[in-house]
Amino acid sequence: MNTPKKIKILIVDDSVLFRSQIQLALGTCPEIEIIGVASNGKIAVDKMACQEIDACILDIEMPVMDGIAALKEMKVRGIKTKAIMFSAQSKAGAEKTLEAMRCGAVDFVAKPLPDESKLAPADKIREALLPKLLSLFSADTPRIVKKSTPRPVVWESFIPKVLVIASSTGGPTALETFFSSLTMPLPFPILITQHMPPVFTASLAERLGTVSGKIAHEGVNGEELKANQIYVAPGGYHMKIGLQAGAPCIEIFQGEQRNFVRPCADYLFETAAQIYGRHTVGIVFTGMGRDGATGASEIKKNGGIVLIQSAESCVVFGMPGAVHAEENFDYAGNPSELAHKTQTISRVIKSGHVA
Repeated sequence: MNTPKKIKILIVDDSVLFRSQIQLALGTCPEIEIIGVASNGKIAVDKMACQEIDACILDIEMPVMDGIAALKEMKVRGIKTKAIMFSAQSKAGAEKTLEAMRCGAVDFVAKPLPDESKLAPADKIREALLPKLLSLFSADTPRIVKKSTPRPVVWESFIPKVLVIASSTGGPTALETFFSSLTMPLPFPILITQHMPPVFTASLAERLGTVSGKIAHEGVNGEELKANQIYVAPGGYHMKIGLQAGAPCIEIFQGEQRNFVRPCADYLFETAAQIYGRHTVGIVFTGMGRDGATGASEIKKNGGIVLIQSAESCVVFGMPGAVHAEENFDYAGNPSELAHKTQTISRVIKSGHVA
């Protein structure tokens, strides 16, 4: 019997404390082999250049060579090791994390903060980091995508009134690519559920506003939805659409996790389908798990359309893959292609035909 290949991990952090906590978090996992540590990016890149390393847990702030410089050097040297950033929970940390993802990092975990939970720091790190690692490397196996024919849509006559988006692992980069192509005014509101902790979602909203030229911010409870504005679910809170005096508005609530996450996209998709019916557009981007799949089914049942990110362009095909498996989608493409399709739909309202 073949022994399953272990995921070879390099821990890169200038803090002895954090290096030891990550080692403690992952050291007992049978799927993981920690093959070394490094106290700065230069040492780490040199190690990755001369031995097989599947993934590195990479701090951002380090002496000699920081995490972002290390990512750039990895690209120059053609190093294929996947990087997961170990990020400070601060506005500066969030902004640098988004920059790191633009430079090639596939995901991040937030450094644990003192709180009232009974979990030790190593347990918090394990809880956040291990599922990401396992998901990333299960995605390295060949992706068998069942051939299916999406349900026919008469794109020329479809009238969208809301766009709802789900994304997770690899999502920030995919969203930036998507919105960089959507600088034209869109005649409907855009609501996003991205699996990120507090602080990071505010920085993501700010970044998406910058690249798209649109007003973008975290959703606020009771806020009325407006066309051409981007609303991001705040980290740690679910976001759905409700009605206030007959007008669609945002509802923010904490509640229990659903699909093991909070925010959960299914709440957003389901309520969009209930309120906007056949005028709903849902997009499911890269991410692990199946969040958004139940909501996509509801959008289709109510006559809306669903787009998904293509398998070959995903960091993890889990979320769009779940929608694909249930055949509840109308179009699949990379983030740029999804942006083009969104532009095409939005022109229907303005000109009455597809450009």
